Amino acid sequence: MPIHSSSLIDSSAKIHDSVEIGPFCTIGADVEIEAGTILKSHIVVKGPSKIGPNNIFLQFCTIGEDTPDKKYKDERTELIIGSNNIFREGVTVHRGTIQDKGLTKIGDNNLLMAYAHVAHDCEVGDYNVFANNSGIAGHVNVGNKVTIGALTTIHQFCQMGDYSFAGMNSSITMDVPAFVKVASNPARVVGLNTIGMDRGGISKDTIQKLKDAYRLVYRKSLSIEEAIKAIEAMDLSSNNELNTFLNSIKSSKRGILR
Repeated sequence: MPIHSSSLIDSSAKIHDSVEIGPFCTIGADVEIEAGTILKSHIVVKGPSKIGPNNIFLQFCTIGEDTPDKKYKDERTELIIGSNNIFREGVTVHRGTIQDKGLTKIGDNNLLMAYAHVAHDCEVGDYNVFANNSGIAGHVNVGNKVTIGALTTIHQFCQMGDYSFAGMNSSITMDVPAFVKVASNPARVVGLNTIGMDRGGISKDTIQKLKDAYRLVYRKSLSIEEAIKAIEAMDLSSNNELNTFLNSIKSSKRGILR
């Protein structure tokens, strides 16, 4: 395990022999780091935190820090990070609070660009992109294959559905359904993330069905309840993406951007 002589490692930390730790890093108590992960330099990791294999952390990341939420009173909470994520310069990730599940969780294959922030009690899925200086407040749920543009902020307790897209400098205060694209400050719906769907290998037939469902919600002057019933009348049994779109609307607690 190559550890630079200037780095400080707590004796309770469990670090795989293949982990690389560069200069001026600090690894605290109750930290577990799995095989192949690389900490470049000047990185702080506090526990309890579990970091999976093959992650890369660039300089000045702060991972697993106590939340600044005023309700937090030094309770034991946790951070779990999956595999193959890239945390660019200055990324910050906070652990959870006991007012929620006591857990912040990040999945696999995510890219968090410079100075992105993941607050307490957030859940982030797989294959997401957080552009520079984007930030999600506490209790936010980000699905899979979501793009969050630079300088974008997301209000606490909001949801970003699978394949949703937030343009640069958006301010999001309500839930964004799966496959939906939003932009501006305050954020407004501007269409479907067809480019993301195409890149994700979603068929043209499915994209067309999603366009039809989108029109029911956003173009037909229907109430949410009426739009849900109309979508349910479509053939959902053989289309996972259509179900994903519908369920992201039905599960919304803050209400969807519309």
